[in-house]
Amino acid sequence: MKINWQSGWAAGAQQLLIPISNNQGDLAENLEEIATKLGVHLTSALEDFKAEPGETLVLYGQHSKVFLLGLGNSPGFAEVFRAARLFSARQKSKLSSTLCIYLEQSSLAPDQQITCIEALVNGLYLGIYDAGKYKSTDLIGHPLASAEAALEFYLPTALPSKEVAKAVARGQVVAEAQLAILDLINAPGNKKHPAKMAEFARESGQRGNFSVRVMEKAELEAEGFLALLGVNQGSPEPPVCVILEYVPEQPALRRIGLVGKGVTFDTGGLSIKPSANMHHMKSDMSGAAAVYGAIEVAARLQLPYHIIGVTPVTENSVDAQSLKPGDVIGSYSGRTIEVTDTDAEGRIILADALSYLVRNYTVDTIIDLATLTGSAARVLGTHAACLFANDDALANSLAEAGELSGERLWRLPLWDVYKDELKSDVADLRNFSGKPAAGAISAAKFLEVFVDEHPSWAHLDIAGVAYGDVDFLPHKSATAFGLRLLVEWLMGQEA
Repeated sequence: MKINWQSGWAAGAQQLLIPISNNQGDLAENLEEIATKLGVHLTSALEDFKAEPGETLVLYGQHSKVFLLGLGNSPGFAEVFRAARLFSARQKSKLSSTLCIYLEQSSLAPDQQITCIEALVNGLYLGIYDAGKYKSTDLIGHPLASAEAALEFYLPTALPSKEVAKAVARGQVVAEAQLAILDLINAPGNKKHPAKMAEFARESGQRGNFSVRVMEKAELEAEGFLALLGVNQGSPEPPVCVILEYVPEQPALRRIGLVGKGVTFDTGGLSIKPSANMHHMKSDMSGAAAVYGAIEVAARLQLPYHIIGVTPVTENSVDAQSLKPGDVIGSYSGRTIEVTDTDAEGRIILADALSYLVRNYTVDTIIDLATLTGSAARVLGTHAACLFANDDALANSLAEAGELSGERLWRLPLWDVYKDELKSDVADLRNFSGKPAAGAISAAKFLEVFVDEHPSWAHLDIAGVAYGDVDFLPHKSATAFGLRLLVEWLMGQEA
């Protein structure tokens, strides 16, 4: 998609999008001014337009089609992004390959206008997504996905071109990474074996020019990834651990470690899940996907951070070799784990990944992401992920990034009173207490053991937000949750 910008009014545009907030002075006067510029009458439909978030009104001029897009009262990035994405998805049949956008938000400060541009690019681009790639019939392509697609921005003259260029680049690069991981997460289990995940990571590394190393089964055995290998016992598809490393050209401000759960399909193992909705467990690698996407974006935008990503990848399948409830396995850390529930496998493979990261790399901060517990969804539903951290400053900065990006977090405690849930009579610790309470917290306490008292670690349980009902598609889909959050957090660290 080509994206251009210039100052002034979009005279002669055949398709014009005008985002408008309802705190922009007198809305009626603004609408009348727009109608005059367009050469259309202020009809009753236009008078009824309230510029509520996502509200759309289509106007037809003599030679043009005009879309008014409501942004609500206080449009930040999240509000503009969501409105733009909904518009792009829902108005697909009315759009052509070139969309002009007139941005006249006189009530917004210049930095807010820059944010609005980035959100519009990100949202309009992401709205082209179609999950039906495995259908035998040809898909009806989105006009903005065509080779000749273009967005033409018409902007206030006061905006500095350099800042506009940065906003456009951020919006486009993030959207491209989100589109890629949406396809990856939505792919069915038979199209997404661990080897395919490794292939995706390698391709991501080529796009972003960062290194990708794939540890295959023989190397995992030699290195002692006993927890990951244990979960993989029931699968004919060998596991991998994908190590991604981006080193900036300029001196790095900080070294960041990212860890993502990569279970490509989760049956629950012998502690098998109910059949209803098990097919959605193709999304149990969303944490790893977010790590891949965030590192690619950081590399393509040349953010000044040295980032190491570690993603353990396996299926959790059922056969005669599967882990049995009560089995005791080893781990990379040397600790033994009693597997009381084979459906609590995510924390087991993350144990090896976290231990590998802290014992082989020196990082200032560790953030792990995982679709880890149903408890997280029961606590916060589908509107926020659970945040756990042993560092208040890290927790606060992540929560702020969540608010700015629209991928919200809510902090839960890591009190030591929950350590008792990990006690085992036969091993160093157990993976599940069996109690129907505080499941997300006890899972986080389990992971905490394997960061070896690192002083700045955060765990994001994204089980409730990574996959589900989305308002721009008629079915459940991946959300790409975590990618934008991590990028927003990284950019915030530069300040």
